[in-house]
Amino acid sequence: MLGIPLERDRHAAELRSALGGLKGPLMKVAQLLSTIPDALPKEYVQELSQLQADAPSMGWPFVKRRMASELGPGWQAKFRGFEHTAAAAASLGQVHRATSPEGRKLACKLQYPDMSSAVEADLRQLALIFAIFERTDRAISTRHILTEIGARLREELDYEREAKHARLYRHMLDGVPGVHVPEVVGDLSTRRLLTMEWVDGRRILDFVEDNPEARNELAMNMFRAWYVPFYRYGVIHGDPHLGNYTVRADRSINLLDFGCIRVFRPDFVKGVIDLYDALRHDDRDKAVDAYRRWGFGNPSKELVEVLNIWARFVYAPILEDRARPIEETNGVHYGRETAEKVHAELRRVGGIAIPREFVFMDRAAIGLGSVFLRLRAEVNWFALFHGLVGDFDVATLEARQSAALAAQALPPPE
Repeated sequence: MLGIPLERDRHAAELRSALGGLKGPLMKVAQLLSTIPDALPKEYVQELSQLQADAPSMGWPFVKRRMASELGPGWQAKFRGFEHTAAAAASLGQVHRATSPEGRKLACKLQYPDMSSAVEADLRQLALIFAIFERTDRAISTRHILTEIGARLREELDYEREAKHARLYRHMLDGVPGVHVPEVVGDLSTRRLLTMEWVDGRRILDFVEDNPEARNELAMNMFRAWYVPFYRYGVIHGDPHLGNYTVRADRSINLLDFGCIRVFRPDFVKGVIDLYDALRHDDRDKAVDAYRRWGFGNPSKELVEVLNIWARFVYAPILEDRARPIEETNGVHYGRETAEKVHAELRRVGGIAIPREFVFMDRAAIGLGSVFLRLRAEVNWFALFHGLVGDFDVATLEARQSAALAAQALPPPE
């Protein structure tokens, strides 16, 4: 835009290097953008997708001050033990192992100070970045993407809300095989401190390296962990980041983080299922109606054809009733080619404003798909999907969702 040559490959690598050592929301924003197709050029996506939420932890003097500000000056008496060194450190806070007076193992997630100001500052910078991007490429309007990212990031700062989300997930996944949600310890939690039971587990890729025969079982557990809440309650976990779950010895999944949760209108969930049916039966009218439910307004015939290119890529694994590896149609190279084709077509038809609802639904689908790619799992995705949606009914979902949200004092979907 300024007439200055920019070597995207080198600049993107330097950007990842700079962001990789940061704490704060900017690293999380980078992770989000790297999984939203066409939000950034592919050179940046390739580099930013390598960011991991594994920043250096803050020291013990800092931890003591922060814990005192959350639980009071006598906070150490509330624990039998509290490890001085963080077990994990991420973009917004760090986790310490602890032990309750009764001997229960605990995980205490402590937020870094002044994160609210940091979030707002980074969102202002992101708005500027998006404005520059749109001046150079009008295929995608980013205003709803920015609004949605801002809303979810602000929610992630509220650990009391995350505690409600964790309890919601314990309810939604109660009785679902292969998935565990740790219990919240309410009297040791505040708006900036979240204490939960400690659950033992290994990183999924480390587990698979030692147990390659577990690939398919782990993939099915992950599928249920993400999509049982969505199709039965209209709730999606918007962050399938590898650090947000671990694998237990029995191959079940521990869900560990509940900051990035999105609740959808039941009508939107119906639109997701209707779009699947439209693609399967080549029903253009049903596709148009589905896109309206997704928030795409009144799409033209040309725009529907472009959107269907991406939809066929995302839905491909569940369109055939057979066991299959997900990379048959959802491999990295094919996904990049599809995204580039969609981007070019969007420019041709005049661009599009991505609806808010699309952002984290698509991110969850693409992020989870990348996990399945890494697992190299071969599963009948069609059967898993139909097992969840076979008895779908909007009124039933609405009643179930309303009761579950009310039980946790959570607001209805936006």
